[in-house]
Amino acid sequence: MHKLTARQQQVYDLVRQAIERTGFPPTRAEIAAELGFSSANAAEEHLRALARKGVIELAAGTSRGIRVKALGDDDTPHQFTLPHMALMQLSLPLIGRVAAGSPILAQEHIEAHYQCDPALFARQPDYLLKVRGLSMRDAGILDGDLLAVQRASDARDGQIVVARLGDEVTVKRLKRRPGGVELIAENPDFQNIVVTGNPEDFSLEGIAVGLIRTSEL
Repeated sequence: MHKLTARQQQVYDLVRQAIERTGFPPTRAEIAAELGFSSANAAEEHLRALARKGVIELAAGTSRGIRVKALGDDDTPHQFTLPHMALMQLSLPLIGRVAAGSPILAQEHIEAHYQCDPALFARQPDYLLKVRGLSMRDAGILDGDLLAVQRASDARDGQIVVARLGDEVTVKRLKRRPGGVELIAENPDFQNIVVTGNPEDFSLEGIAVGLIRTSEL
């Protein structure tokens, strides 16, 4: 096991802390901005170095495809016995448009099923949601992407969530406010949504745990 350089340790810690805090690995651009790199390419080089040293895995086909390996007391990755490949595939329903007032996993909303490698995701998702629009563009979530979602009725501050508000199901970053929450858009062209009190027309449907870019399928 090669020792990490000070900079590599910073990148590794940032990735691990982002997953622990939000359930979502950072994008290369977010790593670059946080650590003062000149470009996302510099972040990519550090990630590839960490992958070569065996402390993370990089998954193709997903913009946030970074998986942190658990480290032992001697800072070496734990070894895991992998199940048979057929057992490693998740069958996830793809949810398209959601009819107002109906459960998000209702049969009429399911467009297809995808076989996915669980290693792509920070935590095991329950379904894929087709992203519509560009309100989360600066978080690396684009129109047409498939957002992997774990069902949940609560979330931590800063997590990217799927929320139901009136007749709409929307993807936003959760920000807790006194007396309510704010749903943060990651695109200055879109307004944030402030929800106060405990309105009947608002609920959390789930937490984002990964992303599949359809252009890379």
